[in-house]
Amino acid sequence: MATQIDKEACREAYNDVRDDNTETSWAVFKYEGSTIVLGGQGVDYEEFKNMCTDDSRLFGFLRITTGDAMSKRAKFTLITWIGENISGLQRAKVSTDKTLVKDVVQNYAKEFLISDPKELEEDYIRDELKKAGGANYDAQAE
Repeated sequence: MATQIDKEACREAYNDVRDDNTETSWAVFKYEGSTIVLGGQGVDYEEFKNMCTDDSRLFGFLRITTGDAMSKRAKFTLITWIGENISGLQRAKVSTDKTLVKDVVQNYAKEFLISDPKELEEDYIRDELKKAGGANYDAQAE
C-alpha cells in the first residue's frame, strides 16, 4: 500500500516551526499505518530527542539558533531518524517516503540521516549547521 501524508497538519506544523513569532522549535512527522502524520511539536530539544527511539522511524523538522558574537540566526534542519530495531524493508521505505515529507518541508540548511543516538546531540547538530552556513566570525578567535 502506498504511503500517504497528512499534508495539511504537517504543513501547519512546518509553518509553526518556521514562524519567528512562535516558540515552537521542532515538529515530528511519524508513521501511523501507511500514513505520515504530525507526531508532535514543541520547544524543548530533549522532548524531540526522546521521540527518537530504537523502534521508531520519523522525520523531524527543527529550528536551531546558531551564530556568533556578530549575529544570531535561526537555521532549519530536516532529520530522518531510523531506529536500530527497524526492519530492512521499513528502512528502505523511509528513503522513498521522504519525498512526501519534502513536498511539505522545503526550506532547510542541512539534512541528516541518523540512526545513532550520539548524532542526535544538540551541540553536534548545531555545529554541523554552523559549518553549513555563511560567515563564522567565531572562527577568527580560534
